[in-house]
Amino acid sequence: MRISSIEGNRQRLDGGAMFGNAPRALWSRWMEPDEHNRIELACRAILAEDLDGRNVLFETGIGMFFEPRLRSRYGVIEDEHMLLRSLQARGISHEDIDAVVLSHLHFDHAGGMLSAYREGEAPQLLFPNARYLVSVEGWERARNPHPRDRASFIPELTSLLESSGRLELVEGEYSPALGPAVRFVYSHGHTPGLMLAEIGGDGGVVFCADLIPGRPWVHVPITMGYDRYPEQLIDEKRAFLEDKVARGVRLFFTHDAECAMALPTKDERGRFTTTEEWVTVDGLALAA
Repeated sequence: MRISSIEGNRQRLDGGAMFGNAPRALWSRWMEPDEHNRIELACRAILAEDLDGRNVLFETGIGMFFEPRLRSRYGVIEDEHMLLRSLQARGISHEDIDAVVLSHLHFDHAGGMLSAYREGEAPQLLFPNARYLVSVEGWERARNPHPRDRASFIPELTSLLESSGRLELVEGEYSPALGPAVRFVYSHGHTPGLMLAEIGGDGGVVFCADLIPGRPWVHVPITMGYDRYPEQLIDEKRAFLEDKVARGVRLFFTHDAECAMALPTKDERGRFTTTEEWVTVDGLALAA
């Protein structure tokens, strides 16, 4: 099995919202804001090739489904569907993907499931030959969002996924579609049923999604304003990092603009940080 980082559309979001109660004087050392106080974020996916003979895509980024006004509001940078372009650069079409794993259904993680916006046309679901994997709790949240996070979901997406006949709701550590090659653990501090996929076991890679969006958030007290229960997320993150450090599992970051993957470590003060940082990942071999 080989894994690669796949770049989707980037976006700019308010730095204060992305760093919760951390003051600008602190977070601006890590990520420089623009004149509108926004920071640049990647929306990065993992492509696993030959995972038991299948091509599996972990997340799809924000994509290009927004109409122009909302695209501007949410800071989408490019004007084409970059996930599809990045896959094509590897010689792969969205039609070649056998499974798409979605940590949750917020638009910046699942919007790339949809075709690019065209005026007067309804969005179409991409990846026509893939199983779509979503956690049970994540699915229920998307179908019945709280007023606080309703705007984070794409209203059309749940009906499109359900009507595809290829939706698989995941409960527990393993899924029927992927078997033991991918192990799932769950977090609830950001959104209910955030599904974190670990590929390759000990010494492998875990897709951190919004539990740890990038390197600055490896520091345990740092959370996002978008998190529903920051204290719960901190407790989940600490336990998650203790486990990954002990087993040598690398962290894959979806939102870090400059780093796709890094090895977590713990210093003499008990603070988590990263080493062996990868800007991109290109065909890294993992045990199946």
